[in-house]
Parts: sequence; C-alpha cells; structure tokens
Amino acid sequence: MKNKDWLTLIIIFFSVSILLISCQKQESEWKGTIEEVDGVTVVKNPKKPMYGEDVFSLEEELSIGEAEGREKYMFSEIRGIAVDDEERIYFLDSKEAHIKVFDKDGEYVNTISRKGQGPGEIGFPRSVFITSQDEIVVQDLANRRLEFFSLEGKFIKSISTAKMSLRSSRVDSEGNIIGVVAVIREENLWHELKKFDCDLNILYTYASSPAPSPSSFNPFMPVLRWELTQNDQVVCGYPEKYEIEIVDSKGKVIRKIVKDYKPVEINKEEMERLEKLPKTIKVSILKYKSAYQRFFVSDEGKIFVMTWERVADGDGFYYDIFDSEGKCIAKIPLKITPQSINNNKFYTVEEDEDGYQYVKRYKVTWRY
Repeated sequence: MKNKDWLTLIIIFFSVSILLISCQKQESEWKGTIEEVDGVTVVKNPKKPMYGEDVFSLEEELSIGEAEGREKYMFSEIRGIAVDDEERIYFLDSKEAHIKVFDKDGEYVNTISRKGQGPGEIGFPRSVFITSQDEIVVQDLANRRLEFFSLEGKFIKSISTAKMSLRSSRVDSEGNIIGVVAVIREENLWHELKKFDCDLNILYTYASSPAPSPSSFNPFMPVLRWELTQNDQVVCGYPEKYEIEIVDSKGKVIRKIVKDYKPVEINKEEMERLEKLPKTIKVSILKYKSAYQRFFVSDEGKIFVMTWERVADGDGFYYDIFDSEGKCIAKIPLKITPQSINNNKFYTVEEDEDGYQYVKRYKVTWRY
C-alpha cells in the first residue's frame, strides 16, 4: 500500500474516533436548564435523560424468606422495610403485627413487638422507619399512635395520633413529626402535609392537594407523595404536573424539579377492567394518567420516580432517576419496586408463583 493510502486511512481512523468520542460525550451531556425564580432553584429536564439504560444495573446478593421450614424466616404480609447503619434489616409484617430483624447476612436476630393494644403492642401497622436517633418508629393505624422502640427491640414510648388522624408520618432529627392529614375544605376532602412538634402542635404546612373522593374511583389520579431525607428536607409532589419540590427543614421551598414528558393514556384493557367493577362504585376516569405514580429517595439523595410507562413485556414500569441536583440522569426499566435504597443497596419484596414473600437485596452499580 502506498504511503499516501496509509495516510488517508490514518486520517479517516482518527476522524471517526473523534466523531465517536464527540457523540458519546453528547449522549452524556445534560440538556436541561437551571435558573433562580423567586429564590427557588428551578431545574428543568428534557424528556431524554443524560445516560442510557445500561448506566444502571442490579445484582441480587441476598434473599430472605422460606415457603416452608423455619417459622422465623416466613412472612405473612410485609408492609415495610427499614435498614440501620449496620445493615440490619427490619421487616414490618402488618398481618402478624410485629417486626422481624435480620443481620446483613440474612440471619435472623429477633422479633420486636406483637399484636395487641397495650404499651409496645401493635394493632395494624402501616409503616416502619428508623430515625437519626436510632429509634424504630411504627405507625399503628388501629391504635392510632406512633410506637417507638430501640434497635434492640425495647419499647420506649407511644405518641397518640388520634386527634390528627395521620395517614403517613416520619420523625425528623429534632423529634418533630411530619405527616399527611385529611381535612375538609368547602365540603371536599383534601390532603395536607404538615409538620408538628412532639406534642402534635402544628408548626407549618408543606403542601396540600385534593384527596381521592370517597364517592368516585380513579386509580390513575394524582395523589400527594412525599419523602423525608436524612438531612430533614422534605421531597414532595402532586403529580397533576411532572414537578417535585425540595423543602428545607424550615418549610421553605429551595428547589423545584420539572421534567418534560409524554402523558400516558389509559388503554382499552384498563378501561375494560374498570367497567367490570360493581355498579355501586362510581368510576371517574380522564384520558390520561397522572404525571407519575410515586417516588423513592435514596440515602445519597437520588430520586427514583415511578412512571406509568410500562416496560416492553408489560411486567414492570420505567423509573426516571434524578441526581441530588435534580438532573435526570437515567430512565430505567424495573420489574421490582424499591422499599429502601441505602448504601447502593436496593431492598424489595418479591413473591413466588404461590404468593410466598421474600425480601431481596440487590447491589446497585452505576456506570457514569
């Protein structure tokens, strides 16, 4: 081959390499905008995220549960999962009304509480979480109170929620209680996310929204969603629009995350299922579903937003993932719903074909 031909090939090779590197860089370049509006940082995201699906992967590393055999490893109805700093895992079983504790290797440690109405007993638990003071808190709907336990399972105290009828709640690092209450406004039911002191005196309101009407049924309507972060910030959103707000510990909105998206229509099959409901149930359905279903916040501040867009085989949904700045970094298909995301570990509840529950832990790998 002549020297001139070699030179031509070398030029073409480097030109193609530069083009590929340039294209790869463009694919990982965020196309949104960030601006300050009335003291609030507004992060506007385009439809396309920064990276492709392959930027995120899960690898199963632990499974806890048995269909037959040891009773300590069997569950009836897991309602929530909490994980402490030692990676011990706390499973709230709402049917059995207790918490089973396992170490990071999946070995049974102990069982906390039991069904009942007495001090430290649980009636119908809704959620479990661990405070920054290393206290386990269970919201008990039946007894209308919050139950506090040490990580070793010793009962500490109860706080009655009867006068507020909290629907969901968390406790921040200062012992304040954050939760959703139902209120009546002009004969309509509303949800309000409020902050209370430890005696349930109202400090301020984070957000409010219309609540699902008891006289009609719409499984795709927007519902107020929220999470409490480790630094006492509240992440909340009412998915009538694709917007999520970050509120500081004093109740001030400091960041708003907005994303351009394609609304998901209610399909024919879903409509047919709704039409088969008893005639006594009034169904109120619009053309489109809400902007998103719910979201989960990891310990490092990533927000996993569960959309209504189904994966190709119909089993599972796509999740938009935002970093701590509010930039959409990925859109990934998930067939499992996260219960807790800590230290790049993904905890979830799965069922086998016979309906037996297992708690799985997956290792999360990011490639960016």
